[in-house]
Amino acid sequence: MTLSNPRICPLAGMLGLLAVAFSVGQINPATANPDKSRPGAPQHGIAMHGEPALAPGFDHLRYANPAAPKGGRLTHGALGTFDSLNPFIVKGLAPTQIRGAVIESLLARGYDEPFTLYGLLAKTVETDAERSYVTFTLDLAARFSDGKPVTADDVIFSWQLLRDKGRPNYRTYYVKVTGAQALSERVVRFDLAGANDRELLLILGLMPVLAKHAVDPETFEETTFDPVIGSGPYVIGKVDPGRRVTLKRDPNYWGRDLAINRGFWNFDEIRFDYYRDANSYFEAFKKGLYDLRAENDPSRWETAYNVPAVRDGRIVKEAFQIGMPKGLSGFVFNTRRPIFSDIRVREAMGLLFDFEWLNHNYFFDRYQRSASYFEGSELSARGRPADARERMLLAPFPDAVSDAVMAGAWQPPASDSSGRDRATLKRALDLLRSAGYELTGTVLRQRGTRRPFSFEILVTTHDQERLALAFSRDLKRAGITARVRVADAVQYDRRRITYDFDMIEYRWDQSLSPGNEQAFYWGSAAADAQGTRNFMGAKSPAIDAMIAALLQARERDEFISAVRALDRVLMSAFYLVPLFHLPEQWVARWTTIAHPTETSLFGYLPETWWRSKPNNRD
Repeated sequence: MTLSNPRICPLAGMLGLLAVAFSVGQINPATANPDKSRPGAPQHGIAMHGEPALAPGFDHLRYANPAAPKGGRLTHGALGTFDSLNPFIVKGLAPTQIRGAVIESLLARGYDEPFTLYGLLAKTVETDAERSYVTFTLDLAARFSDGKPVTADDVIFSWQLLRDKGRPNYRTYYVKVTGAQALSERVVRFDLAGANDRELLLILGLMPVLAKHAVDPETFEETTFDPVIGSGPYVIGKVDPGRRVTLKRDPNYWGRDLAINRGFWNFDEIRFDYYRDANSYFEAFKKGLYDLRAENDPSRWETAYNVPAVRDGRIVKEAFQIGMPKGLSGFVFNTRRPIFSDIRVREAMGLLFDFEWLNHNYFFDRYQRSASYFEGSELSARGRPADARERMLLAPFPDAVSDAVMAGAWQPPASDSSGRDRATLKRALDLLRSAGYELTGTVLRQRGTRRPFSFEILVTTHDQERLALAFSRDLKRAGITARVRVADAVQYDRRRITYDFDMIEYRWDQSLSPGNEQAFYWGSAAADAQGTRNFMGAKSPAIDAMIAALLQARERDEFISAVRALDRVLMSAFYLVPLFHLPEQWVARWTTIAHPTETSLFGYLPETWWRSKPNNRD
């Protein structure tokens, strides 16, 4: 599961920390669930596979500092803009951090486990062995920021509203629920019989809970700058539309003493400042206008941080080893466009992308090439031959996976790094010729119509533009014209969610427990629904079947096989030109803020950081 995260989750984690997590005193798998032999008994948490690692009555999470001082302000920088405060609908751009800091879920993630949830608004959760239902018992202390109690009616209202009017991912998930019932003011039951989805009860645990008395269903789908009322540690404070939003600590926050929250939410204010272009965004950090910055550009990391604040120690550069699948970024083909409907065309264009030249000349050889959709994890099929269980799952779809991918032999093409590799160019032109194109002089033309091969790459940032121009240069060698179109953030997002593009650059981040969000990413139904992340327009019965298999898996080994089978189908279809990833996560921070010494499997968590000393902005 990747979506509907109740915390503000970063993109990386510390490699191997899952094993470390089991060595600390508060984690004991043997005693984590004393009622596991009694299906239906209320539990303090629930895991997708197996049992929660933390025992009932745990004191705090390993990667949080319960003694962290409270106070001050944390300022984040963000590239882009926003035109709404509602992150749960398709319309508008909203600050994503409202989810988690202002609006809470029934349960919250444990970030040292692939997918385990512990009590937050709900004190306990219960289900049966078949996961045909789930019952949540709300904490009697749970309150919204206006003092009204969180009730079962609020939970059912939130489920119905998001199912009917929320973003497509919510609608896809919640429509599977066959019924909901308030058993009492603080107890709610969802019936899941027939869903064939063992993850669904965890998704409901992560459902944002809205205040029924404060939401008008008639206007819910419209953008708004009216502050939403939640039950979280912060409330929305001052809003400067498009430029800045400030979250202020709720002094009456009901959950401040929960074990799941100890060491979290340490700032009195969290502010998000928005910047329209990458240069001003970076310059603002160097001037101290925001506190921390995740860096993904090796050339900037190597050369642009040579400033007085780094040299004298006021800014530190840190690297966190990643413990999650590496995010997959790529140039995405919109297969809804006829020009990209032929798999041979897509494969050929992937051959033309010269990663080796680009990595050496632009990025100090710091990137590694991506290929798998679950890169760098046990879920990846890259370099692994398919096991018997994978072959059984894929048997009804004999053409869905190439022989090389099935054998674990396929790798993304590698050039001689000259920028003029003739061997890969010849392979690409051979594929294009078989797809009905021929090179006439310096122009690639469709054989029947004589129409030149030409398309547009839509970008919105300077970094995207630079990369697209480099790819355009590579394509030109094969007679292909790729026009790079720069759009502002609002226009870009509007065109992206309506699939009004030929090609975009996009990044998908995965967890160690992928689930229902995979249908949102590549499922057939998502291809025709606006606002999904199926940007390539994939419609594949094999993909749909592999997603169904991973959702129904009961044991971890079954689950891993299903995910690897999905990975093989996706890699074989050449839906994108895979780009690259960093082997570690880079973060620069002003030393006026500090973080715990321990890092979660999911990586650094800004909500566990604190202000170590004041600065002139506090």
